[in-house]
Amino acid sequence: MGGDFLAGRRAWRHIGAMQDLTTGSITRHLLKTTSYMLVMMVFQTLYFLIDLYWVGRLGTAAVAGVAIAGNLSFIVLAISQMLGVGTTTVVAHAAGRKNREDAKHLFNQSQGLSVVAGLVFLAVAMLGRASYARAMSADAETMRLANQYLLWFIPAMALQFPLGSMGAALRGTGNFKPSMIVSTATVIMNMVLAPFLIFGWGTGHAFGVAGAAMSTFVAIIIGTAWLAVYFLPKDAYLHFSFRHWWPQLSQWKKILAIGLPAGFEFAMMALYQFVVYTVARPFGAAAQAGFGIGMRVIQAGFMPVVALGFSVAPVAGQNFGARLGERVKATFRDGARLAVAWQMFFLIVVQFGAAAMVRVFSKDPAVIALGDDYLRIISWSFIASGLIFVSSSMFQAMGNTVPSLVASGTRMVVLIIPVLLLSRTSGFALHWVWWLSLATAYFQLALVLVMLRRQFARRLEFCVAAPSINIEAPVAEVAV
Repeated sequence: MGGDFLAGRRAWRHIGAMQDLTTGSITRHLLKTTSYMLVMMVFQTLYFLIDLYWVGRLGTAAVAGVAIAGNLSFIVLAISQMLGVGTTTVVAHAAGRKNREDAKHLFNQSQGLSVVAGLVFLAVAMLGRASYARAMSADAETMRLANQYLLWFIPAMALQFPLGSMGAALRGTGNFKPSMIVSTATVIMNMVLAPFLIFGWGTGHAFGVAGAAMSTFVAIIIGTAWLAVYFLPKDAYLHFSFRHWWPQLSQWKKILAIGLPAGFEFAMMALYQFVVYTVARPFGAAAQAGFGIGMRVIQAGFMPVVALGFSVAPVAGQNFGARLGERVKATFRDGARLAVAWQMFFLIVVQFGAAAMVRVFSKDPAVIALGDDYLRIISWSFIASGLIFVSSSMFQAMGNTVPSLVASGTRMVVLIIPVLLLSRTSGFALHWVWWLSLATAYFQLALVLVMLRRQFARRLEFCVAAPSINIEAPVAEVAV
């Protein structure tokens, strides 16, 4: 019995330990941490696609309603990314300095901040859900279904704030395994529960689109409670200390100053989708559904790059905190090379299989035609998007995400104003939006690479004092 207890204590210590990313092979660190994240992302990809598959069985209006409601997830991502990026960066810097007390204090401050953010989002979103569904939907049926879905989806999204903040803190210490285990398990729960609640399997009570949101809500409740358990042992590198939750505005400002520009990027994605759904309203629910399916396919295919970005930030962040400038640059070069390789593969897959991908989720010819058109055009921006994502992670790692804000904000201005003007002209076609989006993606990439080079020159001045490292220069070295 005593042996079991000691083994359990050792397991807790191992799970809660910090992983030092300031020594050893950078490529190996990236591949190891990305592999943990990728397992989680693969299951999330399956969830996105399977959930969409089941909802697709309910008809075009159901797909459009869920897609419109799901656009709120980008607002949640914007806020949770703001909290998560700030948390990962400040914890990674403290871990790089080998200052555990500072890391623990900043983690607990981020938890208090995330709980407040979740409660505010819950109140505002629930009050405005009916107005949002009415404003975005192409017809009354789509509006009704979007409203049903939001009733359960909004509370589920509010829980994402503390859940995401816990995972971000663990990433800052180089510890990816707990988040992977919990996220994978909750995604599986969601996938299993969804058809039972949507169609009433075994219960005889079908909740329809609301059932898809209910399954998400239940899974996130379990996941939040489960991940919180990792922070209970006192000997874990990070653990809950509720006296440190009391707001310290200087620490909240520090977290938000780093995370706000990164969150702004996801807010811009939400704005882009809002504009597309708005200009697509005259084309009917089929157009909104086709765009929604196309977006889900892209989100699924981007998961490896998202996993890579989540790995790049703490690896570069710890090395930045340890003042190892050459290792920071090497992290970008390796991350860029991996991102380009995956995005080229994904581009080829989409070019040859776009219509088949959309057809899995809808049999409506109008939905298939629009989704195919969207995917074939927008896929040419994949390489630019991958490099932008890795660059954004580098800005996060160095504690200055303002360049990302400037680049994404400039792109949205250059994209959205012409779209709104063109939508008022006769003969307007939705594929005009896709071509403008493609062109502005490479415009944003050019801005990002110029600013990243400048940030390296300004913020890595200490690299001249760091030991020299013999690292192979990958393809993307031109950006350094």
